[in-house]
Amino acid sequence: MKIIKVATVEEGSKVAFDLLKNSIENDAKVFGLATGSTPEHFYKEILASDLDFSDKISINLDEYVGLGEGDEQSYDTFMKAHLFNQKPFAKSYLPDGKASDLTAEVKRYDQIIANHPIDFQILGIGQNGHIGFNEPGSSFDLTTHVVDLTASTIQANSRYFDKIEDVPTQAVSMGIKSVMQSKEIVLMAWGERKADAVAKMINGEVSEALPASILQNHTNVTVIVDADAARFLK
Repeated sequence: MKIIKVATVEEGSKVAFDLLKNSIENDAKVFGLATGSTPEHFYKEILASDLDFSDKISINLDEYVGLGEGDEQSYDTFMKAHLFNQKPFAKSYLPDGKASDLTAEVKRYDQIIANHPIDFQILGIGQNGHIGFNEPGSSFDLTTHVVDLTASTIQANSRYFDKIEDVPTQAVSMGIKSVMQSKEIVLMAWGERKADAVAKMINGEVSEALPASILQNHTNVTVIVDADAARFLK
């Protein structure tokens, strides 16, 4: 696990962009993408670049159950606004949060990942150590699955909704086993609210109680943190 400490979110996002560009130069074709505030500046770097994704594939980590294409708070809408509308991929996959049969949707998404192994995966980390929507206690052996979101995750995400009651309580998420099959992983973390989780991820024991700790076992992980997120690192 390589740790890169930066002064600002903007600087860290440029580091992540350089890693992305390097992966493309080394023939990466499939990109695992994340949503939320953490990768926003990273996507701005992409939009400002001359990179062309018209022959590439993207696979997103997750989507809220009950939300999907056309819903303002869906991750589908987020990705279109922050990346896809200006930098389209040959194909972009997200879980269908509106699927009438979530069991079938989980199997469909697993097959997509199997058909398109991820070369370069972007991650954030939750305050409780979740990656994707793999909450504490999630099995390291899980592939795509339906997740009951914890109260802390719902609270953290409520800033994107008019009121906390509007936040979905479930999501379809790529599993930890699927994430770990990615050839290269880049995790970004900004701000002191992430400091405890970052320290435990890097210096703590590998435990399902802190899902991100499994990244210690991956052979090609880069963690990019600003000063606040790195405050508890040894």
